[in-house]
Amino acid sequence: MSVRSTQIVPPSKSSLRTPVSIPPIEPPSNRNSDRRFTPDIGQVNSKDAGDQREASALRDELDMLQEENENLLEKLRLAEDKREEVEARARMLEKQVATLGEGVSLEAKLLSRKEAALRQREAALKAAKPTKDSRNEEIAALRSEIENLKDESSAATEQLREAESEAKALRVMTQRMILTQEEMEEVVLKRCWLARYWGLAVQYGICADIAISKHEYWSSLAPLPFEVVISAGQKAKEEPEGRNDQDRSKLIQDLNDLSGEGNIESMLSVEMGLRELTSLKVEDATVLALAQHRRPSLVHQSDSKASADPKFSEAFELSEAEAEDVLFKEAWLTYFWRRAKAYGVDEDVADERLQFWISRSGQPPTSHDAVDVERGLVELRKLGIEQQLWEASRKEIDQSSAFSLSSHKSAKELDTLS
Repeated sequence: MSVRSTQIVPPSKSSLRTPVSIPPIEPPSNRNSDRRFTPDIGQVNSKDAGDQREASALRDELDMLQEENENLLEKLRLAEDKREEVEARARMLEKQVATLGEGVSLEAKLLSRKEAALRQREAALKAAKPTKDSRNEEIAALRSEIENLKDESSAATEQLREAESEAKALRVMTQRMILTQEEMEEVVLKRCWLARYWGLAVQYGICADIAISKHEYWSSLAPLPFEVVISAGQKAKEEPEGRNDQDRSKLIQDLNDLSGEGNIESMLSVEMGLRELTSLKVEDATVLALAQHRRPSLVHQSDSKASADPKFSEAFELSEAEAEDVLFKEAWLTYFWRRAKAYGVDEDVADERLQFWISRSGQPPTSHDAVDVERGLVELRKLGIEQQLWEASRKEIDQSSAFSLSSHKSAKELDTLS
């Protein structure tokens, strides 16, 4: 018995999707066998049974092959689908690669341009590096100089603070060497006194050997002695009660314009000059010379003074020079008694004398007035009014200096604590 088997050939790409049909297997024909093996029926029956088993086995094998063929066809179909997907993916990747190629080319151009720009910048930086280094060195030098200047400024500030402290201390310590406005006013008036009487000494030939040089010296310091003293006396008459520096500011300014100096040496100089004038008796000799040149004319008093006091019964008319001298001394006495009253020096006497000399103003001077002014000058010196005024003025300066020094010490202690 022969069985025809169909050979399975793998399909081509175009026929993968069409399954191959396997023809049905026909059962083996018994015609020939019947002719050959007719004599032995038992043997035939046994062979038929064997053939049936073999056919059944072949059918099973054929079914397995058919199933395996179908599985292979399914795998081929799946592989074809994957291949198509891979081809589509490949085409897409090719397009992406082409696009990327264009982008890469453009990016390469941009990178090339950037590289060229970087090279140019590098060259510029290399060229500018020496300048930058020099600028950095210059900046460093300037910073160092600024730091040095700061240190010097701090040191200078400290030195300035110390100098200011020393200056304040020296100012307080030397304040006693500086004259106040009233003291300087007194110096100027005494210079006027010296200039006037040395001028009269020159005029009347008194102490002729030194009078000219003395007059030239004191006249250079007080060129208008009579006018200045008369002005000071008039201010003293018009000044209200009490000390009023503001009302006398104009007079003091005028006097300071004539003074030139405002230290204690000026006061010592005029005091020495006055002592020299007194020791040489120039003032007494001047009064005597003026009296000798007076015209002998008698003036009868008819006012109330004549009836009240016999000494006013008659008086001599003074010459122009004598009258001027009396007015000069009246202004002098009025000025000093005004200051004495302002400082509280011999208040009762000062007030009485001030009112007396103020009441004498505006009247033409006579010989009695000449006697009164001489007595007034003697009284002023005897009571030591000028010395008391000096001590009172110095006392005020001492109090002011002590207060300033105390304030300075307190400020310095606060600076030290802070």
